[in-house]
Amino acid sequence: MVLPDNHEAIEVESYQKPAGAGPVLVRPIKGQKFAANLAVEGNKSLAADYPVGTRFRVQVSLMDRTTGSGQYLFSSWQWDVKVLSEPEPG
Repeated sequence: MVLPDNHEAIEVESYQKPAGAGPVLVRPIKGQKFAANLAVEGNKSLAADYPVGTRFRVQVSLMDRTTGSGQYLFSSWQWDVKVLSEPEPG
């Protein structure tokens, strides 16, 4: 895959929907350029290697799904990630 060169930095967070069930997902934090309901895909370590609720600053590119089912934000594992905060332990 050729990486897009039109990426920009935004803040994102990991979450589960409904809380505590299902896979860990990543979304933009509200109040930014991109809607908070857009999925952030590509860098699986954001969901797998950090606790749910962790906030990051990542590079993303807006992408169209080839199936015609909408858009998503792509973040490559090769792009910089900065951990902004992790949730307090239980």
